[in-house]
Amino acid sequence: MRKILYSLAILPLLFSCETKQSVDLIVTNANVYTVDNAFAKAESFAIKDGKFIAVGTSNDITEKYEAAEIIDATGKTVLPGLIDGHCHFYGLGQNLQIADLVGTESYDEVIAKVSEFAKANPDATVLRGRGWDQNDWAVKEFPTKDRLDVLFPDVPVVLERVDGHAYLVNQKALDLASIDASTKVSGGEVVLVDGKVTGVLIDTPQTLVDAVLPQPSTAESAQVLLEAQELCFSYGLTTVNDAGLNKNIVELIDSLQQAGSLQMRVYAMLSNNEENLDHYLTTGKVKTDRLNVRSIKVYGDGALGSRGATMREAYSDKDGHFGAMITPSEEMNDLAKRIAAADFQMNTHAIGDSANVVVLRAYEKVLASKTDPRWKVEHAQIVSREDFGVFSDKILPSVQPTHATSDMYWAEDRVGAERIKGAYAYKDLLNQSGIVILGTDFPVEQVSPFYTFYASVARKDLKQYPEGGYQMENALTREETLKGMTIWAAYSNFEEDEKGSIETGKFADFIIMDEDIMTVEEDKIPNLKVAATYVDGVKVYQQ
Repeated sequence: MRKILYSLAILPLLFSCETKQSVDLIVTNANVYTVDNAFAKAESFAIKDGKFIAVGTSNDITEKYEAAEIIDATGKTVLPGLIDGHCHFYGLGQNLQIADLVGTESYDEVIAKVSEFAKANPDATVLRGRGWDQNDWAVKEFPTKDRLDVLFPDVPVVLERVDGHAYLVNQKALDLASIDASTKVSGGEVVLVDGKVTGVLIDTPQTLVDAVLPQPSTAESAQVLLEAQELCFSYGLTTVNDAGLNKNIVELIDSLQQAGSLQMRVYAMLSNNEENLDHYLTTGKVKTDRLNVRSIKVYGDGALGSRGATMREAYSDKDGHFGAMITPSEEMNDLAKRIAAADFQMNTHAIGDSANVVVLRAYEKVLASKTDPRWKVEHAQIVSREDFGVFSDKILPSVQPTHATSDMYWAEDRVGAERIKGAYAYKDLLNQSGIVILGTDFPVEQVSPFYTFYASVARKDLKQYPEGGYQMENALTREETLKGMTIWAAYSNFEEDEKGSIETGKFADFIIMDEDIMTVEEDKIPNLKVAATYVDGVKVYQQ
């Protein structure tokens, strides 16, 4: 009898052990922000074959599942893998290999850094750098090429402004590109002073220089991508929306992903050129677990810092100057029709209020009969009050909060007190579209998504300026900000069913943080660290 009773007593234990499901990884004892529809929290989740298969309490998960690897998060915060809604992933890798001019406080410092780079790279056939911003200098004027001509008479020098919308080049580069004072290019400016070329090229004329410079080899481009991936993983990014790629780089990304060396997920916005349009609009979308090609990136205008952004009225600090459309209105309308006919997404750079209205009207016309296009206005930086109403669930704002905190020192000088009220208006845009997509625009800004998060909620820069925040009526909440970097970004990519939240059936992309970004003291947000990053449940970064 005792044996029978003993056997009956242990049967439930044996049964429970035998019915535990084997999984690849369990994370337990965590502070999980799932970012699901209810913005619910959890403690634990189980992963099998690269996907979340269960999310719940630690007890629930450990009672139902067993795994060879169990991570005790010891109460640390876990977030979905972060998505950068607008960046230049390939460009970031390229930037890691050239002279870093970010943060230079004078043209003298630029010259010193370029000279140092030249000494360290004596065999360079081109001297490249990026990051200068004349707005950060005591003399807030464009530099000229004269000193570069003296120092580097025989090698082309190409120094890109921080926003990517202006070059400073030397005479050697101008000669190679056949640019002189008579050169006329629509959609930009060859800057002249007293009828002479200064070496500053704004927007479209930059392409004349690009066309004559040597292109990187496939091996060099692959290395660029892998270096960018390493840096992005360290900041918790698991998907990047690259805003402007050509067919050869998209195909290289695909091959590296298929080989397993590039684990970063890439939403590729194709650059607006005939090779890309002819190929992809004919052959159709490309979709794998790690690559999504279904959108075209178009440039409406230039940047505010270089006065290339197109304004309805003249710049407040430059009489008679309105900026220039890179893609004129008629061409914009034709492009929108062509892209819509192929059922692709159109994502258009628009900074100035004039560029924004051109883009919005072009979208509005062609999307009237579309049910779920999710077209994006990239930046949506200065929007006239009467145009906010055009944003909707069909036309989505994709914005970069650190642009507001970088530009706030001089933006009002450019556009005046009235127009600045419609600038960097992220809350207003959210209220119109129901979502807002957040990105960094790296390498224009720094890679860290936590700088983006801080600029979004506090509206301050890294110096904690200004006290009280900049135009705080357009600050986003922490919940809205996290959604903008996860599920809303995924939605804008037509990927909300596979990523952007920690939910059953989605890719097991997640990060473990050193502190709770949702409750930590606000001014500590920029310095938060990622302890580990996982893609498909596999660790790709460890602090």
